[in-house]
Amino acid sequence: MSLSWRGAAVAPDDELPSPETWEPVSVPGRPTAFAGADAVAYETTVSDPRSGADEHVVLALRGAYAHTRVWCNGELVAESDSYVTPLRVRLPEAEEYRLVVECRAPEDRFGGLHDTDQLPPERRVPGIWWDAALETYPDPYVHAMRGRPRRTEDGAAVDVEAEVVSDGPVDDRLTFSVRPTGEVRGGGMMDRARVETESGSATVSHTVDVRDPSLWWPHDIGSQPRYVVRAKLGEAEHSLTTGLRSVGYDDGLSVNGEPVRARGVTLLDPTVEDVERAVAANATLVRVRAQGVPPAVAEACDEHGVLLWQDLPLTGPGGFDMDRGRELAASLTAHLGHHPCLACVAVHDEPVRPYADGLGSGTLDRLRYRFRAWRASYNDAPAETVADRVEGVPTFPVVGPPGIDPDAVTLYPGWRYGDVSDLAWLCDHYGVGSVVAGFGAGTTADDDAQAYQARVVRAVAEALRRRESDIVVLDSLRDVADAGTGVLAEDGTEKPAYGTLSDSYQPTQVVLSDPTPGESDIVACHDRPSGATVTVEWDHNGNRKQAEQVIGAYGRVTVGSLTLEAGDELTLAAAVEGQVVKNEYRIEGDI
Repeated sequence: MSLSWRGAAVAPDDELPSPETWEPVSVPGRPTAFAGADAVAYETTVSDPRSGADEHVVLALRGAYAHTRVWCNGELVAESDSYVTPLRVRLPEAEEYRLVVECRAPEDRFGGLHDTDQLPPERRVPGIWWDAALETYPDPYVHAMRGRPRRTEDGAAVDVEAEVVSDGPVDDRLTFSVRPTGEVRGGGMMDRARVETESGSATVSHTVDVRDPSLWWPHDIGSQPRYVVRAKLGEAEHSLTTGLRSVGYDDGLSVNGEPVRARGVTLLDPTVEDVERAVAANATLVRVRAQGVPPAVAEACDEHGVLLWQDLPLTGPGGFDMDRGRELAASLTAHLGHHPCLACVAVHDEPVRPYADGLGSGTLDRLRYRFRAWRASYNDAPAETVADRVEGVPTFPVVGPPGIDPDAVTLYPGWRYGDVSDLAWLCDHYGVGSVVAGFGAGTTADDDAQAYQARVVRAVAEALRRRESDIVVLDSLRDVADAGTGVLAEDGTEKPAYGTLSDSYQPTQVVLSDPTPGESDIVACHDRPSGATVTVEWDHNGNRKQAEQVIGAYGRVTVGSLTLEAGDELTLAAAVEGQVVKNEYRIEGDI
């Protein structure tokens, strides 16, 4: 049921908000009129929506940022401190409902990126960002449902938890079913579990086995079949959509037991369109950095076969409440667990202040870098403790720069410090490169700046692929203001680096080991689960050569070498499995 809302900036106190005036607002949304406010109240009035056999009314909020209180007819009925999970509020019986929802800016460390100036004020407005609706149900009914798919020795299974609510005693059977959607092959499964409870709520846990499952895969490996899981009690039911898969990290990322190399992009302001843009750039993973993922974005990742790297909303230096972090990690992964796209969870993003900005590439600069990295210590025990509460997917407790021994490293040579040639030194000296959570360069609308960004993006992306990094993530896909690190402008307009990234992220691609004047190898990178014969052709200032090589699954092979000079133009082409990809270079001086 849709609702008409009014809003007002209010004082963040403990009283029912009573502003002098209310103004119409769109919910869900982020009313820009309230940018900069510490607290915003939203108010709506609606007649009792129940009809027929309905006995319960539920206010369902998604993305109520960040600390939320809900009043119904003047009575405080709910509070929440986790916008990343849904808030479902059972309302008392009434002929009319006056609902007031107050959303406050974060009161702890878990506001994430929205509690920093890395996003503009209009993106940080306290509000109901994703969805708000009134729902009605008979008695008893299934109030909420969670699911987690996994592979088993006999096929696959979905572990389901269903919360049953009733005004009286219940002694019945809850029917669970798993059925394929669309044209997915295979039949459905059905099972029952007993429900015995007094009035109130009870949680029923059950596992539904799926024989001969159709597995969900990243888009460059396979298809994305999905299943609808239903829990039915009498005439009431609750459902969710999932995909059957397993994911792990043990000497590399794996999906369904098969090794996977992920090519990713960071989303600072995630939208469904960004997921589609990531796919068009040949990315197989998106990292939603230091914030909750909108439900529509997670669903788009499921649909398009894009792995989801989900951060907790925790970024920047400073301690945090471990118990609060553990609760948040558990609830976030329980809420997202049914999404087959969910590939990993990170806890603390960039936990130390940048220590190398502005350093060059000389010997003294490297000594300064090493000294500053040594001083930038970080105690990872709290983040590790929080990560222990994540179930079903790999975790990267600490995401940050070299020198603090992060689980996933962020590397910005050529932008924050040094030049691209320093990447090899950073990786070798600090033993990093298997999981790269961020690389790239900032830019403005200036043509020269954008050309420089494209060169840095290409050089680092291709170097990390040559080094056989398991996960490589560009920071970032799209700007959130007039300038930034995005390879797309805020409105989605492509910068030169977007096309460069798309070429560099081809599953099979041929690259230069060093795209600067001097000697360079020609290296074929093959990120596919089976080997192939690749035919490589290179056109160097009009001189063409060709070579054929057998390359193994997820292999790297040198197919030739060149002597390059400034101003040279080079086109590399690779034909494999009936497809042809190209990679074009114009050799500059130092990048």
